[in-house]
Amino acid sequence: MSSVSAAVLEKFEQPLRLTTFPDPGNPGAGEALVKVDVAGICGTDVHLWLGQLPIPLPNVLGHESAGTIEKLGAGLERDWRGEPLRVGDRVTWASSIACGECYYCRLKGQPTRCLTRKAYGISYCASDPPHLRGGYAQKILLRAGTALFRLPDSVPSEALIGAGCALTTAIHGFDRAPLSWGDNVVVQGTGPVGLAAIAVARVAGAARIVAIGGPKHRLHLAKSFGADAVVDIAELKTLEQRREAVLAVVGPYGADQVVECVGYPDAVNEGVPLCRDGGQYLVLGQYADAGNISFNPHTITRKQLRMIGSWGFEPRHVDRAIRLLEQNTALRDQFARGITHRFPLAQADEALQTARAWAGGKVVILPNEEPAAH
Repeated sequence: MSSVSAAVLEKFEQPLRLTTFPDPGNPGAGEALVKVDVAGICGTDVHLWLGQLPIPLPNVLGHESAGTIEKLGAGLERDWRGEPLRVGDRVTWASSIACGECYYCRLKGQPTRCLTRKAYGISYCASDPPHLRGGYAQKILLRAGTALFRLPDSVPSEALIGAGCALTTAIHGFDRAPLSWGDNVVVQGTGPVGLAAIAVARVAGAARIVAIGGPKHRLHLAKSFGADAVVDIAELKTLEQRREAVLAVVGPYGADQVVECVGYPDAVNEGVPLCRDGGQYLVLGQYADAGNISFNPHTITRKQLRMIGSWGFEPRHVDRAIRLLEQNTALRDQFARGITHRFPLAQADEALQTARAWAGGKVVILPNEEPAAH
């Protein structure tokens, strides 16, 4: 039996180890065996590596991936949109599967809170067959019921993964906390989620967008994605300095919406006062448990704020992300150019540490490319 290589997280804060697993062979009914062409390194992967979410170990990480269909199981003939599927098609997929039957799925219409939801690259133990349930691998076996999307020719796989789950996360966030045309927006954080939030806010009709973050190369990216102004946390070191810089752009009353995309709890205390009275604060970045903060809830009452949390995304947000990239050539090209580091699978740990160090833009793994000769 042939084997498939994967980069495995065996212990938190320890290097990923290249491991081989049996090739799954023929997929079961409704399943798909996909050769992974490109897998993105998400900020959540760094949090997972640090042990900030309870996940089973060992684990094949990677929840934002695109690949080529190698085999289709019986009955899997069409993608989520109803388009026909064939061996050789380029595809992507929603990273999680909801049951559709529980309290949150059926009664409350919030499948991201499904009681039995499982996500590729997060929820599956690599010791359990079929082992290959994450993107940091040469192949992935997708479960029956996965929301699979055939990629249009106009959307390169690298453009899609350059956008990554950050784009779908931002789309879901603004679904829960809609912008009004002409709103002033502050985005905290200039990582992938922050850049995606800037892009979506611009498409949604924001008037002025201010990005708070760093380092400088990410601030340059923020402007290219649509930020009107940036606030460098390395230059403006105090909260008051940054607040003055933000208000100089959005006006003395504050922003209509502030979007937290940082992932560090203290960002919330900085962001809430930047909202105007009656504004809203959207929390996108706190996906992992990075700790608690001391917070005065009087601020919420006094400012009459709406505070909204958003967790993950649904298949419909993947659909919207693909359509947005299909229709917006400039944004598609921008996300593709945002990839600054590409690593073979054998260097998956180096890829993860590069993303952790904020050493560039988007970092991706090309699982089926051979390492460069030295």
